[in-house]
Amino acid sequence: MSGAVINPVNIRLNASTIAFLLGHSQSSIVIVDQEFFTLAQNSLKIMKEKSQGHFNPPLLVVVADENCDPEAFRYALGQGAIEYERFLESGDPDFAWKAPQDEWQSISLGYTSGTTASPKGVVLHHRGAYLMSLSNPFVWGMDEGVVYLWTLPMFHCNGGCFTWALAALCGTNICLRQVTAKGVYLAIVKHGVTHFCAAPVVLNTIVNAPSEDTILPLPHIVHVMTAGSAPPPALLLAMSRKGFRVLHTYGLSETYGLSTICARKPEWDSLLPETQARLNARQGVRSITLERLDVINTKTGEPVPADGKTIGEIVMRGNVVMKGYLKNTKANEEAFADGWFHSEDLGVKHQDGYIEIKDRSKDIIISGGENVSSVEVENSLYFHPAVLEASVVARADEQWGESPCAFVTLKPEVNKSDEQRLAEDIMMFCKSRRPAYWVPKSVVFGPLPKTATGKIQKHVLRAKAKQLGPVKLSKL
Repeated sequence: MSGAVINPVNIRLNASTIAFLLGHSQSSIVIVDQEFFTLAQNSLKIMKEKSQGHFNPPLLVVVADENCDPEAFRYALGQGAIEYERFLESGDPDFAWKAPQDEWQSISLGYTSGTTASPKGVVLHHRGAYLMSLSNPFVWGMDEGVVYLWTLPMFHCNGGCFTWALAALCGTNICLRQVTAKGVYLAIVKHGVTHFCAAPVVLNTIVNAPSEDTILPLPHIVHVMTAGSAPPPALLLAMSRKGFRVLHTYGLSETYGLSTICARKPEWDSLLPETQARLNARQGVRSITLERLDVINTKTGEPVPADGKTIGEIVMRGNVVMKGYLKNTKANEEAFADGWFHSEDLGVKHQDGYIEIKDRSKDIIISGGENVSSVEVENSLYFHPAVLEASVVARADEQWGESPCAFVTLKPEVNKSDEQRLAEDIMMFCKSRRPAYWVPKSVVFGPLPKTATGKIQKHVLRAKAKQLGPVKLSKL
């Protein structure tokens, strides 16, 4: 209504990164929850130090919460911040707001997670936001009066546009300051939560939660939408067994969050649960508001055959694609080459038209001239009973050029005293499910590095694999 562009900032970022985002976006108003006031303040200090005397501070508005420490709120006011409610009172109730003159007008700016490079500012338009806000409930079968739990951050793709969708549905928003398995189960029982969105890393927390943090069986069916990274079939199977009905979707910040849906087919109901989970782990078909979706040959630009084997790049076109990256001409030229938005995700197209991600273009492992999908290897690892989290990257190999290197976080109850035996057991487990050249030649145990949005930082793991040196040529 004000004609401004909203820029939801990831509260898990550090002050220097937030300073970059605020400066790059030229933010003129910063609204911050009292819990994160010092983070915002430190970010502004960094901006001022780098401005060389040309700093024009934004209006700083603080949101109070009676459930939090009042000292933090008093400190914010003492530093010159305006309380949010007082800020609203200063407005004109008779202000004659106008709708956008053009639906191509910008509505939101969101920065990519920056897993591989500096974050890029994704500019979204009103048309895409409007279409996605209405198509999301349609695709998910959401009705008026839905009770939605915010486990997906609103700073991530504007909460997948559910921020606006819930307003259209007169839905109830249930918010958590911290996402925990216990908090999710309590919200389902206490508030009657019917739907929530969560990345696979959050689902992993829910299915592996200790019994004292769970409330099972669930009082009703709870619908879950998952995206952010490819969910292992083992994880989807575990969620299903606990009574959650999971819809797998796929998208990017550049495509408003939800581009494809793994639409469930009735004939899948007669299949084994493991087979259903494997089919549901695919990224699926285009959403109703996406004009075109395809998998193309990265060299010729031609569509790959629908054989489930030939790997190409996933590309998109339509009204739910961003305007472009803010102040980044080179990135825009690359992203929109040949009239497509290029996702940089590698995948295949199955005979039924469903697409499936096999890897990011930079994550594919080439072992002895053969392509190895790190996602496929990870899916196998997640079926191992001792594995909590897993990520696979390429490691130099004296014999094969590259070979898979698995970084694994073990479940808390697993005996970790003999890691060599565990590593050998995991390798043998993979060998029983995958071709020999797909089996990790090395297994490293420990916590996995993650971005502020919970995605595993594969570039950090690649650096660790490089430090390990090459897998030595066997003398046998």
